[in-house]
Amino acid sequence: MAHVFLLSPARVDGRRAQILFNPKATFDLAVRLRSDQGVPIGEVFSFLSGLYFRGKLAYATRFNAAATFVITTDRGLTTPDTRIRLDDLRAFGAVDIAAADDRFTNPLRRDAERILRDLTSDACVVLLGSIATGKYADVLTSVFGERLLFPTDFVGRGDMSRGGLLLRCVDEARELAYQPVVGAVRRGSRPPKLERRR
Repeated sequence: MAHVFLLSPARVDGRRAQILFNPKATFDLAVRLRSDQGVPIGEVFSFLSGLYFRGKLAYATRFNAAATFVITTDRGLTTPDTRIRLDDLRAFGAVDIAAADDRFTNPLRRDAERILRDLTSDACVVLLGSIATGKYADVLTSVFGERLLFPTDFVGRGDMSRGGLLLRCVDEARELAYQPVVGAVRRGSRPPKLERRR
């Protein structure tokens, strides 16, 4: 079955973001982010989120059979190789997705509907992100319905645990089981900690 992966965004208001916003930062990523060429959003979000987004991107790349898109706060869905600059990062931080801001929901719904029109009959859409709240899931389920899936093993895990799980799956060439977001138990007990990787 073909998959379209949707990756939830990294936060742009944390400590790592402040490092990027520092005009005196001289490390490679910060310098390139200030340049006209910018940096692929997948690389920027991997820096901001660390293990979690890096795991999502690696997993989607490993098991992608159709397409991968990154959810943004103000411009809908974009591909991981779309280049952004520091001003784009500031714009992302100006939109509160938890408040269902129209600047977030309208572009996301627009692009989700476009993807739905192009989906083949055997394709499904997998959300690699939290379903504990409705900030992503509500808009996406309104478009995809039962075709929107998520990894069952995400329930009860924190971000770091999810990232570690995804990286293990990449190493083992093991794809997770998915289930529809519609009707799913969105919160559950915390599973056992992952064994330390050698």
